[in-house]
Amino acid sequence: MSGFTMKNNKVLILFAHPAQSRSEVNLPLFRASQRIKGVTCVDLYAEYPRFRIDIKREQQRLLDHDVVIFMFPLFWYSTPSILKEWQDLVLEYGFAYGSEGNALHGKTLMCAISAGGAQEAYQRGGINHYHIDELLTPIERTAALIGMNYLPPYVLFHARTAADEQRLTPHIEQWQSIVSTLQSNELDCNALKALPMFQELQNIAKGVTQ
Repeated sequence: MSGFTMKNNKVLILFAHPAQSRSEVNLPLFRASQRIKGVTCVDLYAEYPRFRIDIKREQQRLLDHDVVIFMFPLFWYSTPSILKEWQDLVLEYGFAYGSEGNALHGKTLMCAISAGGAQEAYQRGGINHYHIDELLTPIERTAALIGMNYLPPYVLFHARTAADEQRLTPHIEQWQSIVSTLQSNELDCNALKALPMFQELQNIAKGVTQ
């Protein structure tokens, strides 16, 4: 499929949640990701409780993987602070951008996020005024600047009621299928890029449907 140049992609998940004791969606999603063979899962708050990010270590992680996933709850229309700190420090000049900063060219970036509000709130006439993909524009433009292929986000809205409404388990199961297809390079990436959210793709991969 177009969008990837390698088979058996190595997937890296960077998980950022500052209040995991209250996490009803992201932590279960992260733990499910940890059970997928061959996926590297990093809890940024656990690894860097004082925000002393090991830049060279994180850059090497990026070099070692083909697909990078930011997993986080939407905080004030943005990422949790450690993920912004990670971007500020790790994606440095000469490595990720600049005349010789091409280390990440051709790799893929996407977000797996949760939002407290209903999907209707993230619309022109909704309380938040913007669609979810528009709120993630800084990440999309970062990917473009550093030469990465950006895929639309995988989103769970109304996260606080997802478990009670029996939406969490199917969300996690679908996520596991998505990660597996990212690994095996079976996604129609051209079709994905035209969508505002990952789950709007009807056929996630050959033989796999929502």
